[in-house]
Amino acid sequence: MSVEHARETGRRTGARTAHDRSVRLYDATAARTSALVLGAYSTSFGWGARLLGRRAHRDIEAVYGLVRLADEVVDTFGGPGAAAELDELEAQTVRALRTGYSTNLVVHAFARTARRVGITTVETEPFFASMRADLTVAAHDRASFEQYVYGSAEVVGLMCVRVFLNAERVPGEPVRQPDDEQVAGARALGAAFQKINFLRDLGVDAGELGRAYFPGSTPGRLTDDERDAALAEIGRDVEVARAALPRLPGRSRYAVAATLALYDRLLADLAAQPTEHLLAARVRVPGPVKVRVVAGAVARQWWDRRRGASGRSGRSA
Repeated sequence: MSVEHARETGRRTGARTAHDRSVRLYDATAARTSALVLGAYSTSFGWGARLLGRRAHRDIEAVYGLVRLADEVVDTFGGPGAAAELDELEAQTVRALRTGYSTNLVVHAFARTARRVGITTVETEPFFASMRADLTVAAHDRASFEQYVYGSAEVVGLMCVRVFLNAERVPGEPVRQPDDEQVAGARALGAAFQKINFLRDLGVDAGELGRAYFPGSTPGRLTDDERDAALAEIGRDVEVARAALPRLPGRSRYAVAATLALYDRLLADLAAQPTEHLLAARVRVPGPVKVRVVAGAVARQWWDRRRGASGRSGRSA
């Protein structure tokens, strides 16, 4: 090899190494941006995410980052320009799903995760459709409510279960697809989370945004019967999600168990509040109580898994 050839090869190798470092830095910066979004905006969602492995945790942060960004467009920015902003955000997302790159750091982080775990426009299209509905729909009937919850929350659950199944997938391996029970559990988990937030945000949704989500209700008004019906519906969603727990892999089982335990606590607190109090203030679980609830859920899940393993071992013997 000539000296000139060796130098040229070294320059190309050095350029490639520098390029790779730049790509990794951009990817890491995008991931940190999504982590900041989750840390700033969510506590209940964040508690469960902390129990995941590093890769899955980062992927969930990426999913949450995009979901929150869209939510901020319709709830915080609002106004006559919100529809155009939401259209642009969806266009950025679709483009990034195709190319793997975006100048929007949150979208970039989401696209990197989505392309690895199998999230596509099958999930993002109904999500953005529900976000768009928030700009025009003030009250829902049963059909529009179910469509809204599917797009705004159930597909987010489907994104999450894809993360759980594929977080550690390496390039070249096939994408793992959720089975029917995992799909049902993921959709139910997302629906429960959304409906709980509807109850917790009754006052804000009515007073600041002029919305009423529960079918047949009007902004700023919810009867005790309507509240009890909503709580029963959420309870059924929680049970479907809990039944699918054994189908989840690894540490995701602990994360979802902790999230469900927090939902149980919120449901109890919401049921204990007079309806007029729900309109006046958001029901919250204090931090120290969350720690106890999550720790108890993790301990119970660990014991259940250990007992199940012991039972299988005993049968094998």
